[in-house]
Amino acid sequence: MCHAFLEDSRFYQFLFQIDQEIVGDVRLKGCAHCGGRLHFARYPRKPRGMRCARDGTYETRLSFCCANEGCRRRCTPPPVRFLGRKVYLGTIVILVMAMEHGLSPKRRKRLIDQLDLYPQTLSRWRQWWRKIFPVSRCWRTHKGHFIPPVDISQLPGALLGRLQGKDLAHRVCLLLRLLMPITTSSWSGSLKVVIDPQKM
Repeated sequence: MCHAFLEDSRFYQFLFQIDQEIVGDVRLKGCAHCGGRLHFARYPRKPRGMRCARDGTYETRLSFCCANEGCRRRCTPPPVRFLGRKVYLGTIVILVMAMEHGLSPKRRKRLIDQLDLYPQTLSRWRQWWRKIFPVSRCWRTHKGHFIPPVDISQLPGALLGRLQGKDLAHRVCLLLRLLMPITTSSWSGSLKVVIDPQKM
């Protein structure tokens, strides 16, 4: 099931559309520091772990630069496609770590080979989910919504299982939305991102 999910190009296109809507909203508001117009200042990304999003839409991170000469500050809206500076797509980081508890050694090796993952990468992701994410402001803001509390040692699978979505794709989208505040440091604001499963 997860292998088919990772190969679904429509899902990756849907995430790109969400990011475009976010970027449109941020651009309309202008620079958060001086109110100036925002110009596109995309920068390249070389994401790994994707099989279907090879049309160029995932090769840039959508970003802005203030047009005012005295400001010129960068503004990078929070995306749902990328988890900050992580090289792998957010979807991959979530699904691989959520699947980790239920994988046999043979299936684990096949997944590592398929996505060209290093064991050290998995170890870093595990560390991030168990030690960095639980103390983040993002999680401290949201954890009170889950009763009983989410088991930190089972992240992200335990959290993915608690989100209300019609299917795995919808729940992954909701988790990516929840993680948006930690994906950028050059933008501070609030967005109301609606994930409509009918559009997937």
